Amino acid sequence: MNPDIHSLVGAYALDALDDLERAAFDRHLRDCEPCRIEADELRETATRLAADAWSVPPPSLRDAVLATVAETRQLGPAAARPARRTPRRLWWVAAAAAVLAAVGAGTVVWAIQDQRVRREQTLAAILTAPDVTWHEQSLLSGGRVRVATSTSRDAGVIMLDAERAPAAGKVYQLWTIRSGVPVSAGALGAGQSVSTQVVNDLPTANAVGVTVEQAPAAETPSTPLEAQVDLT
Repeated sequence: MNPDIHSLVGAYALDALDDLERAAFDRHLRDCEPCRIEADELRETATRLAADAWSVPPPSLRDAVLATVAETRQLGPAAARPARRTPRRLWWVAAAAAVLAAVGAGTVVWAIQDQRVRREQTLAAILTAPDVTWHEQSLLSGGRVRVATSTSRDAGVIMLDAERAPAAGKVYQLWTIRSGVPVSAGALGAGQSVSTQVVNDLPTANAVGVTVEQAPAAETPSTPLEAQVDLT
């Protein structure tokens, strides 16, 4: 997927973003009229494509749908070309129609919602665990990172809420640090400043780090770190 924040408009229209991602995209929509127009058009298109097509799909179709989505390239719009949005919208509709023709409109909606529900259930299980522990640290450039860990769930959640996205060509990247050895926990997309990341085995880490890296990601963290949250 293109990491440009504009490319989230499809997931936004289908209500497939988590709460923090949706809040960030809502802020983006206040300043991006082309994305507002496209979000409205995609909602209308998705409604029409799914009309009278809902049925309970067999579980075996979920993997097929997600595999198709993963292989479908998504292109973000050029911010300076709001008057030429129609070709991209038509491409999105054509791609959606192809998937719908293969597995059914109801299955696409079901797969996206099922994926989101599973993710939210995992988040809720960690954040409401009786042994959940919270840690927080401010970012050098403004904002904060919060980390919740649960030994009973053997997992944790890293929640980044930066005041602004890094400069063009750079992204925020998350790291887990064990015995002084950093391992990437994922990078945000270009233009993104908010993220919620579930990380398995996080309670065994000594710290969580946040850096600004050249897009799309780095193998080792740059210094100084934007933030280091000590977990021990």
